[in-house]
Amino acid sequence: MKDDPSSSGQKRPWYRRRAVIVALALAAVVAVTVVTDLPVHTSRASDISSEEGVLSELNTDLAPCVLAVHEALVIWGDQSAHTLSAADQATSASLLRDDQNACSFTNQTIFDLSNIEVPGSPAGKDMGDLVATSVLWTTSDALRAIEAVQALMLNGHDTQAQSALLKAERAMAADRKKSLAELARADRVLNTRLTRPDIPAEPISAPAT
Repeated sequence: MKDDPSSSGQKRPWYRRRAVIVALALAAVVAVTVVTDLPVHTSRASDISSEEGVLSELNTDLAPCVLAVHEALVIWGDQSAHTLSAADQATSASLLRDDQNACSFTNQTIFDLSNIEVPGSPAGKDMGDLVATSVLWTTSDALRAIEAVQALMLNGHDTQAQSALLKAERAMAADRKKSLAELARADRVLNTRLTRPDIPAEPISAPAT
């Protein structure tokens, strides 16, 4: 398992720096804003179909990271409850490295997520915001949670890692709420109920005892 770069004084890889992630998300918002500002005249049924296509792609791209962060939190939950078997402890470092990669820009699905094209429908701006929020949820919130779990598996009483995990989980919850609000705005514009983004509500972790 790799040590947390923040504790060793090493610089974090570019794809794990929040400033870079936020900049990429903002660039995505600007890009979709340009697209959605173009005059496009389509039927409501066509607009709904287009946005459902965006959500289908978004949920496909989200899936590996959603599974990864859930796995990481389950591993830590079992470890903190002293129910993680010796065999599972032995494989946890490898699993967490895979989980970490699943939520970073080194993963093709995350790259695809950040490059989803939003059509220029009346709800396009809201859908673009939703895509950008999803990128932040994966590459900032979920990734930081997994990294905190990695640190806690080395030292379960690391207060800095415990604080980082709690902060990451709260950010996950906040961005999930934000994504649902963006979806609700798109629903109102199109007078429909679009498919929800598959961003789960993860529990807030308790410190090790």
